[in-house]
Amino acid sequence: MFPERNVPLQACNSFGIVAKARTLVRVREAADLQAVLADPLLGPAPKFVLGGGSNIVLTGDVKSLVLKVEVPGRRLVEETPRAWVVEAGAGENWHDFVTWTLDQGWPGLENLALIPGTVGASPVQNIGAYGVELQDRFESLDAIDLTTGQLFTLDAAQCGFGYRDSVFKHASSAPYGLGLAGRALILRVRFALPKPWKPVLGYLDLERKMHESGIDAPDARQIYDWVCAVRRAKLPDPRQIGNAGSFFKNPTVTLEQCADIIGRDPHVVHYPMPDGSVKLAAGWLIDACGWKGKTMGHAGVYEKQALVLVNRGGATGGEVVTLARAIQTSVYERFGIRLEPEPVVV
Repeated sequence: MFPERNVPLQACNSFGIVAKARTLVRVREAADLQAVLADPLLGPAPKFVLGGGSNIVLTGDVKSLVLKVEVPGRRLVEETPRAWVVEAGAGENWHDFVTWTLDQGWPGLENLALIPGTVGASPVQNIGAYGVELQDRFESLDAIDLTTGQLFTLDAAQCGFGYRDSVFKHASSAPYGLGLAGRALILRVRFALPKPWKPVLGYLDLERKMHESGIDAPDARQIYDWVCAVRRAKLPDPRQIGNAGSFFKNPTVTLEQCADIIGRDPHVVHYPMPDGSVKLAAGWLIDACGWKGKTMGHAGVYEKQALVLVNRGGATGGEVVTLARAIQTSVYERFGIRLEPEPVVV
């Protein structure tokens, strides 16, 4: 455990926002955090857990002790007649891990290819794309208490997964109960990749790829390639244009609310949900309000996908937040819907 001082964070957040961590410790194993907790100065300090930085907006230097999660490792835990159980360290790059599972002959994560960030952040956000959510493949995770240094394991039910949601995004005073925000650091995550493998192809973009290619029974690698192609066509590479991926959650409304919106805007993109509600495409709502390609300060809305906010060069976290709030106001005034941001503002 080696504390670092005044560490630049521009390369540690996908928006590319300039900021510093006053103090940073790299966590590569549980012992690193336990050493922090035993330190008379670092132990009592407020702490901020930083993974790949793909879901945060930094609005200034981080005063809290930054715990940079860099836990490595990939392995097959066990193979059963029903699944391959695969484990990865929280510091592993998510897309690289997805690619590795396919290379080993263990399909199941292909729809989640090219999502930015680390493995440890994936259950926090309950990441999802093209008909698959992390909770569909999740088996369990190991974490460590940020106060006591105690190790513990959570299964899917204990993680309380919801749409882009989990116990790690909510505060609670109950031990390992209703919320673990700011109280735990994820060390390792395990996934159950089901046997027999079945393709998930319900999304329009994938159906278009099937039609264009003439392949009506794609394998997992083909779906992986399609997903990567679709994402690259729609979303900017954070290494070239700073962004945090989809900035807003797709809102869910009742059938009555959807019918009212369709009455005013017949072309609204919407998806019926199993529970009877309707999910609306936040990107379509933003585009309908005229925001695609617009810029405020040094922050803007991506020209190819209105759901993505980008750093035009030199943007501050404050400029990103100002733009996001202006978009929220526009969508609410036109559609009566409040968009909820996905990234955490720090």
